Amino acid sequence: MSIYRPKTTVEQWRILQAVVDHGGYAHAADKLSKSQSSLNHAVAKLQQVLGVQLLEVRGRKAYLTDIGEVMLRRSRQLTQTITELEQLADNLHFGWEPEVRLAIEMACDRAPLMPVLQKFNDESRGSRLIIDDTVLTGTLEQILEQTADVVISHHLPKGILGEPFSEFRMELVCKPDHPLAQMEQPIKQGDLMHHLQVVIRDTATKPSETSGWLKAEQRWTVSHFDEALRLIKSGLGFCWLPTYLTDQAVAKGELTRLQLDGSSHRSGLLYLVLPKGEKTGPCARLLADKLLQHRSVESIDQAAANDQPAANDKASPNSKTAHSIA
Repeated sequence: MSIYRPKTTVEQWRILQAVVDHGGYAHAADKLSKSQSSLNHAVAKLQQVLGVQLLEVRGRKAYLTDIGEVMLRRSRQLTQTITELEQLADNLHFGWEPEVRLAIEMACDRAPLMPVLQKFNDESRGSRLIIDDTVLTGTLEQILEQTADVVISHHLPKGILGEPFSEFRMELVCKPDHPLAQMEQPIKQGDLMHHLQVVIRDTATKPSETSGWLKAEQRWTVSHFDEALRLIKSGLGFCWLPTYLTDQAVAKGELTRLQLDGSSHRSGLLYLVLPKGEKTGPCARLLADKLLQHRSVESIDQAAANDQPAANDKASPNSKTAHSIA
């Protein structure tokens, strides 16, 4: 297989761009600290090897031809790619990670994170971002095994530090015409046992079934809250779901909240964790800093104040359970 040898150089394309951007050879020569004749020669050589006319001179100004406009546009992509490639080499040399993994507990509302991720992207220097949806012990596994660089978790394993980030709230919901919704409220836990429960699969490689209420005789397991929401809206069973997913459906009458005796809701605090501690790379730290700048909870005390039960809630010692989210 023959090796392709380019007929043009990056420098020639950058000179062409400068001539166009600065309105002619004279101004481009000043900006590039080169002689006007050297720029003329570079563009002429470029046109010669390509066999097409890129510029035409009218008076003292150079104008792009139709072909020149197309070639200039593509050349900008080329020079931008080369700039990014060279920047990547510098980044890697100074320890900037080419890839960062963010694990987010599914109970966390993603909507407020989108502007933060956009700001991170603007400063990420081209590093790739992998976002993992995690549940229950799957989230803790990402922390303990240090498989993620940044984790938003519902729980802190023993000996692990984390920053309060936001709160989550889970409510028991079903379709308004479901038999559970027709019962006198609050219902008992025993009432749930004879109906289909939709649960979220633990994302851990060795999942634990000690978290959450899993006593229904009939149980369907799905991989994501979105799938659970679709099933519940269709009338199939009941499920504990985060309020950021259910509030709108409840307001539209598509879902109803069940009042469970002794546990009107489940809520807790989400933490931002750097599993690798001092070994966390600069790009991962940038992401963590961006997230913390926009966190909705500054302290555990603030979270406790925010979690005061509403007038129609029956609060109990079990109503704030950071472990039970599925």
